[in-house]
Amino acid sequence: MRRSVAQPVPEDLTKVVAEPEPDPEPKAKSAASRLEAAKWAEVVRLRTLPAALAPVLAGSGVAGALGRFDAVAALLAALVALALQIGCNLANDYSDGIRGTDDERTGPARLTASGLVEPVKVKRAAFGCFGSGALFGLILVALSGTWWLIAVGVAAVAAAWFYTGGSKPYGYLGLGEVFVFVFFGLVATAGTTYTQAHAVPWWGWLTAVGVGLIACSLLMVNNLRDIETDPAHGKRTLAVRLGYERASRLYQVMLFVPLVLGLATLWGGAEPGGSLGVLAAVSVVAIVLWGQLALLAWRPVAAKAKGRELIGALKMAGIYELVYGLSLGLALLAV
Repeated sequence: MRRSVAQPVPEDLTKVVAEPEPDPEPKAKSAASRLEAAKWAEVVRLRTLPAALAPVLAGSGVAGALGRFDAVAALLAALVALALQIGCNLANDYSDGIRGTDDERTGPARLTASGLVEPVKVKRAAFGCFGSGALFGLILVALSGTWWLIAVGVAAVAAAWFYTGGSKPYGYLGLGEVFVFVFFGLVATAGTTYTQAHAVPWWGWLTAVGVGLIACSLLMVNNLRDIETDPAHGKRTLAVRLGYERASRLYQVMLFVPLVLGLATLWGGAEPGGSLGVLAAVSVVAIVLWGQLALLAWRPVAAKAKGRELIGALKMAGIYELVYGLSLGLALLAV
């Protein structure tokens, strides 16, 4: 009788039998993590960050024109401003999300409203940013000796939270632009100057007003975008209260008045006995640059664009504010 000889198993078959099928769960988790990271990046709202940096750039330019520029103080002021801006954005995401205000928004989906992240995590992140801003602020006032600014910082954090937080958020009453003008215009710009120069000249206040108006334009065009959905959730922003026509005219003022204020700042801050030719040339370049950016931010609203059509105007207003703050600060050093 012939014995059967065992045949070797082919190598490729061994691999097929030995290797388990890949587990799809890690891939799913990785995709979810990437989606969550993208949502966190979106909720930071990069288009609004110029509202934090522009006043620091402009205020530092004023201090530089006075011969008192301090790079460390400027950096700390920028960190404070960025932390408060991001914290405000997160607090707004949390508060609007739990109220359902963002359920029908026309802009990008928010973190809380999307349900991807637990609301309590968004709230903790907001207060984490506020805490970071407070820490940087304490270092800044310690180095500059301006301890009274602690009270201003506390007021800024409270205003950032109660913009849409609490039982009666003032952002729902049409007062958001007041908050933005005061804290992202006057306080941020003049405060940056004061921590470096320990003084704010009259033309430094004009700088603060100009930056504050452009910062308000970002909020106004954002609220014009949501003007049809906000009232359903009890959110009566200034745009809702005024209506599209009057709100758009106010938006135009916010964009174009800073051109005049910027010119007045340049001439007021010019070094006595300096070259009028250089001053005139810088002024012309500034007006052309600012005017073009203001027009680009204005045109969609002038064309009565609504909803998502205004996202481009919001982006352009943010670029305008950043360029305005940076170029005005540099121009003050040049004249």
